[in-house]
Order: sequence, then C-alpha cells, then structure tokens
Amino acid sequence: MTALKKLILLISIVYSFIAAQAQQAAVVDSIKRELAKAPTAREKIYWLDNLSRTLMNVNQAEAEKYGNEQITIAEESRDRDLMVAAYMSNGLRCSYLVSQKIYANRSLDYYNTALTIARQNKLEEKIGAAQLQLSIVNLSILEKDKALSYVNQAFSLISTLQNDSLLVEAHNTYGRVYLARNEKTLSLRHFFNALRIAEEIKDEKKNERKKSILLRNCYLLLSSFYSNIDEYDKAIDYATLAYKQLEHTKERNAAYQRAIDINTIGNLFAAKKNYDIAIDHFERSIKIADSLKFANLKIPAYISILNQYLKIDEPKKALDYMNSQSGQQLKNFLTNFGLTSVIDQVYGVTYSELNQFDSARLYLIKALPFFEKSTSETNKASFYGQLAGFYDKTRENSKAIEYYLKVKEIGENKGILENVKDAAKHLDTLYARTGDFKMASTYNALYYEYKDSIEKINKQNELAQIEALDEQQRLDRILFEKEEAKAKRNRVQYMAIIIAIAALFIGLVMLGWFKVSASTIKAIGFFAFLLFFEFIFLIFKKNIYGITHGEPLKDLAFMIALAALLVPLHHWLEHKVIHFLTSHHMLKLRGIFTKKQDELS
Repeated sequence: MTALKKLILLISIVYSFIAAQAQQAAVVDSIKRELAKAPTAREKIYWLDNLSRTLMNVNQAEAEKYGNEQITIAEESRDRDLMVAAYMSNGLRCSYLVSQKIYANRSLDYYNTALTIARQNKLEEKIGAAQLQLSIVNLSILEKDKALSYVNQAFSLISTLQNDSLLVEAHNTYGRVYLARNEKTLSLRHFFNALRIAEEIKDEKKNERKKSILLRNCYLLLSSFYSNIDEYDKAIDYATLAYKQLEHTKERNAAYQRAIDINTIGNLFAAKKNYDIAIDHFERSIKIADSLKFANLKIPAYISILNQYLKIDEPKKALDYMNSQSGQQLKNFLTNFGLTSVIDQVYGVTYSELNQFDSARLYLIKALPFFEKSTSETNKASFYGQLAGFYDKTRENSKAIEYYLKVKEIGENKGILENVKDAAKHLDTLYARTGDFKMASTYNALYYEYKDSIEKINKQNELAQIEALDEQQRLDRILFEKEEAKAKRNRVQYMAIIIAIAALFIGLVMLGWFKVSASTIKAIGFFAFLLFFEFIFLIFKKNIYGITHGEPLKDLAFMIALAALLVPLHHWLEHKVIHFLTSHHMLKLRGIFTKKQDELS
C-alpha cells in the first residue's frame, strides 16, 4: 500500500471533531443569549457546557474561556454534582481533539478530576460515567489495557444501578474496546445487548428523546462494527437507521448532523467501491451545509472527496482539488485551528506521488516538527511512513531506514500489526539495497511473521462475519419469539373480551326475564354497550395503520368519521334494547313463556 493510499489520519480526526459539535455561528449567539438570562448556577453550567463544546468548532480560545468559566461557577457553588458535570464537560470538549497530545492529556486530567470528586462524594452514577469516558479516551490513544480496566470498573458499578442509559453506554463501550482488541464476537454481543436494552425502554413521552438518542448511538456503533469487518451493506443499513432516528432525538444540532450522516454513508459506499453513489452523498452533504449557511460543515465532505482521490491513486486530481475553491476552504479551516502542517503533509505526499521531489521535500520537512511533537502515536506513525516512502523513492536509504524503524517501533508498542508488516517489508528491501543481507534476512523473516499474523486475523474477521450473521439470526429469532408470544397474549385477551361481552349481553337479556328494577337493567345495559362499542373502536384503531401509516391528521380524520358513525348508533341501539327489556313487551313475552312451561308440565 502506497503512502498515498493511506488516509490522512489527522484530517479524519478533524472530521470526527466537526461531527461531534456541528453548529452554525448563529447558534453560538443564541446560546450566549440564553446564558445571559440564566438565573441559577445549574442553568449557567448547562449553557456554558453547550457553548464551550460548540465553540471548539468555531473558536478554541473562546471555548477555553467558557470551559474555565464553567468550572469556576461550579466550584463556587460547592454543589458536587455540578462540579463533576463541569469537569466532565471539559473532558468531553478536549476529547474532540484527542489526536493531539495536549488535548488528549487534558481530557484525561478533566475526567480524572471528575472521577475523584464523584468518588469522594459517593456519586455512583457519576463514577460510572467518568470511568466510561476514561475508557473511551484511553482507547482513542490506543491504551487498550487501560481502556478495558476502566470499562470493567464502570460495568461492575453500573450493573448494580437502575440506570438504563448508563447500562447502554457501558455495553457500547465494551463493544468498542473488544473491537479494538480484535475480539469481535464479544464486541458484537455487547453492541447487541446495548441495542436490546435501548429498545426495551418504555415508549413513554418522558423517555422518547432519551430512547431515540440511545438507539441512534447503538446504530452508529453497529455500523462501525460491520464496516470494520468489511460488511459494508450492513454498515450502510445501520448508518441509515441512525440517520432516520435523528428526527426523533430533538437535538438542537439535528439539522447539522444530517450533513455529517450523509457524508458518513457516502464514505461507506466509497469503501464498497460504489464511487458514483459516494460522490453523490458528498455533494448532498455540501448542499445541506450551504442551505444552513455554515461553511465549516462542508469540511467533512471536502475531506471525503480529497481522501477519495488519495485512496484511488489520483495524485493529480488530489492536487487540483487542493488548489480549487473547495480546497481553499479546507485549507482556511485547518489554518484557523493551527493545523497548517496537515496542509503541508497533504501537499508533500501528493508531490511525492507525482515524482516532484523538490516540492515534496520542502513540504514534508516543514510538517515534520508538528507530527513529532503534537500528534498521537498513530498519526505520527502514518506521517513517518509517508516520509520514509519519500526517502525510499529518492534513494536516501539511511533516512528511509531511520523512519521505517520508527514506524515499526510505534506499531509494536501500540499493537498496529499492519504498520509493523509494511515497515518490515520495506526494511528488507532497503537493507538488501545497501548490501546488509543479514539485516535484510531478519526483516524478511519478520515480515512473513507479521503477514501470517495478519492473515490469521483476517480469517478471524471471516469467522467474525459468520458469527455476526449467526448472532443476528439468533437475535432475530428471539425477537420473533417475543413478538409471537405477545401476539398470542393479545389473541387470548381479545377472546376473553369477546366472551365477556357476550356473557354480559346474555346476562342483560336474562335480566329482562326476571323481576329486576329498570334502573339496574339500564346501568348494566349502559356498561355492556359502552364495552361493546369501545371494543369496536379498539379493533378499528389497531387496523387503520395500513391506511393512515400513523400520520396524525389521517388518524384523527378516520377516528372522527368512525365516531360520527358509531356514537349515534351506540345511543340508538342502547336506547332501543334497554327500552325493550324494561317495557311491557318484555314482560308479556316472559308471561307467555311461563304459561307455556306450565302447560307442558
């Protein structure tokens, strides 16, 4: 795999950062107005949380200012719950740029402070929430053992609490950790457990928004899982479900998130090699951003289009795109957030693939200090690989060896087997070129060792696909059995209602044969007819969905029409029957029947 085919990882992280808090500048002003009106510390904390996290996508200096103000207000309130919330908010805010060391460390510091306060004050739900976030941040920087330790601690506590939201988050965090550790069956089971718990939350109005948010997150993570094992159709299915769930979440950034979701689905089509559909999605995402008048929201789609050219070895198109108006907007965005070195990286790699080595050297050397000092190990390894590839092309063997050794070291430390394999392959060639056949042989053996390991993992991926299908079928079967049991219960209840109505009417008729007061007959008759006609309403209501498809106006129109027909019929029929049962006609019939019985006897 050439350096050009590798995604520009830091740009991808910027993409995630935008997705986390996609909002337009006008929203910032509206939040500031709400903050100015907030009368209590709790309300101020709420709006400062929204403001500081939103500003991470607009102005990081201001985001820092409001993040600090949030902590100040919380500390001065001496409300431990608010203090934990303020530090958690800042931890989340910094996690948006977890690819940069400084923000990763600050995120961990904020979450650890929140955890300490929660532990000191025995705030059990807050303890579990902080541990889950610490697990996620550690996973982002490839500290997989720490991530597993934190989620283990969180789950042991959360499983004792009555909090469905935290339990869903705990299972989803387990899923993410096990997926990173290549334990895919365990990962999938936790993702499905999370989805099942979210689905079983009662459909009450107070839970509607919470349930929708949880379901959406479950769908997104299942999409990521299936993408990881190259099951792109299922990944697209779940990403589409997540997109559709947006209308129910009632989140203030739902309109903006739609642009992100469409772009995400586009990337899944690109991975499936449906490039035309992918491009269509990227363009739709840009159009939505334009309609919302939010330029930064177009950045993910610009990144996707650029990465499309990089992945399919079209360096000239990538270069033209960087020099286009869209590319200029991307460069402006990166420059505003101090990421000019990423621009240098893109130009350096692109010029290297075009064999314009003088230009490539200039840009790559210029970008090097930033990647060495400021980015995560994974982004650093990616850049070292691109730099080593450049030196390999220019036959600067010693420098190429130096940087491939760095790629190998990071890969071994962080468990990135693909990096170690690729580095070993290049080191074999480079040492052979320099005449050091002993080292070449060593790295040749290492290459095949890691190649075999990766092939084993790929076979595990194939097994995971089979297990994923089996797990899905098992869950579908369980769901079918639940639905069948529910349908059986409903049938029994319907039959019981019918029998009860029939018995009630038989009893009502019998009352007319005996000396029962008219008021008693009227009371029982009223109840019998009420039950009968309400049952008719129930039957119709259960069966009109195929006509109205749940649209409120159609439902209302249908029920009004039904009521207009049945209510007069109800009153007329009830009046006639009860009048007959309490009248002399019924008494006459009873007398005739009694006389015949006497004659027969």
